[in-house]
Amino acid sequence: MKVTQEKLPASRLGLEIEIPSESTSQAYEKTLQQLIRQANIPGFRKGKVPRQVVLQRYGIRSIKATAIEELIEDSLRQVLEQEKIDALGNAELRSSLEELVEQYEPGKPLTVSLSIDVAPTAKLVNYKGLTAQAEEILYKPERVDEVLESYRERSATRVPVEGRPAKEQDIAVIDFSGQITGDEPKEIPGGSATDFEVELSEGRFIPGFVEGIIGMSVGETKEIEATFPEDYSQADLAGQPAVFTVTLKDLKEKELPELDDDFAQDISEFETLAELRESLEKRFQDEANDKTKANKQEALLEALVANLEVELPETLIRREVDHMITQTAMRFAEQGMDIKQMFTPEMVNMMRERSRPEAIARLRRTMALGEVAKQESITVDAAEVEAKVEEVLDDLEGRSVDRDRLREVIEEDLIRDKIFEFLEANSTVELVPEGTLVKEEPVEMEPTQDDAADTATLSSTPSSTEDAVEVGAEPEPALAEEPTSPEAAVEVVAEVVAEADAPATPAEKTSKSTRSKSAKSAAESPEGAESEAIAEVEAPEEAAAKPAARKRSTPKSKKDEG
Repeated sequence: MKVTQEKLPASRLGLEIEIPSESTSQAYEKTLQQLIRQANIPGFRKGKVPRQVVLQRYGIRSIKATAIEELIEDSLRQVLEQEKIDALGNAELRSSLEELVEQYEPGKPLTVSLSIDVAPTAKLVNYKGLTAQAEEILYKPERVDEVLESYRERSATRVPVEGRPAKEQDIAVIDFSGQITGDEPKEIPGGSATDFEVELSEGRFIPGFVEGIIGMSVGETKEIEATFPEDYSQADLAGQPAVFTVTLKDLKEKELPELDDDFAQDISEFETLAELRESLEKRFQDEANDKTKANKQEALLEALVANLEVELPETLIRREVDHMITQTAMRFAEQGMDIKQMFTPEMVNMMRERSRPEAIARLRRTMALGEVAKQESITVDAAEVEAKVEEVLDDLEGRSVDRDRLREVIEEDLIRDKIFEFLEANSTVELVPEGTLVKEEPVEMEPTQDDAADTATLSSTPSSTEDAVEVGAEPEPALAEEPTSPEAAVEVVAEVVAEADAPATPAEKTSKSTRSKSAKSAAESPEGAESEAIAEVEAPEEAAAKPAARKRSTPKSKKDEG
């Protein structure tokens, strides 16, 4: 089959395919014979409808259009194999189907122009002699004392208070009711309670509330003035002055355990406080070292990516975005949230827009690392991988583990480490004090309370008295009637992704089921995720962008989409 290739922007490939006359004739005849066998026309037995009647009933143009779709699909499959093209996603017609129908004459050659995304070719302008800055995270000895003190707080016992007023850190039991003051005083929705327990810690509640209770005696009733913060989640309360009538009913203080060997034995597996301290010191030292190492690697990666030249195809970006959405859905499913209600086509499209920059950044990082591995032939020995696998399995004793998947992940990690070892040995990273470098805010991937009613939080929709006065409450997940499993979340999101991609015209509806399957496949496979390391040392286009399923839907025309 005669094929002319043309390199297009954004890692697309133009294909001009000349379909031979024999194929155009066979396709037309095959389509017509199928209609003759299947046509159900009154007055004729099924399969016995005369050829001329079928032509009149369905129309030559319609029969030609169906034959062309089959011709394009078969020809494209042959061309991809013949030319060894690593294609991604579905092909797209560069002219309209109507134009092809006009040109199509069975028994004569037909030239079809298509475009298709192909695996991108990455180029690193430079990957040696890089210079970067990274924050050095230093071990802070005082963290050990802070952690031990927090352990004491958790282990504290509550002792009744007698003969003194309330002070900071006490546990108070109160009755209260509140109202907004001003020109038109009104009750605060959810702003009253009885036997409400509150720890008198500054900063936990709206300004003035805790401070007003401090100094009160048991049995005393007092009016406390307070002001809701300007950024309070309920707009009608934000910045509003309020007054709370508070009665102190009971008061307790926390009695902390002694910091000694007995305490160490109670909260840990260590016999002495000294051993516990030593363990904490090592943990925090290792943590600081690991963070410094991660900062150095991130700095090197940024410098490396700055030297990367690559055009990312839209198919690859969309696959990465959909994988990110699926991972978010799986996390929500594990928390018991209703995925079916949250992940609507509208929500998926909004998340796609938000996460697109991060998806592009992830793909570029993957390709940059893959190119270094390719250029320097960085590999790991099978024995090294197996040794690490056994080590991890020993730590996970008793748990069900997919050994093959574990091996893949470990191989990726080992290669990633070797890539960074090479980069560090051939680059200069200046360590600067923590807090020196300004970091960009991460892309918000998950739906917020403004995006979906299902993600209501305590601070935005009061459901208890505490909601009206407590600031910064942790989000309360919207529970599904039947919590979705992570596996089911993949199915749900795959269907929603397909629905969000719903074809614009009736002629394109045949693509929908294929897209649904492709979405699920990309969501479940590790190839859809960012892989900072390359599982197998191969060309970056092979490592980061595996082709979609070979079964493709009918190519879409740009004009058809309009």
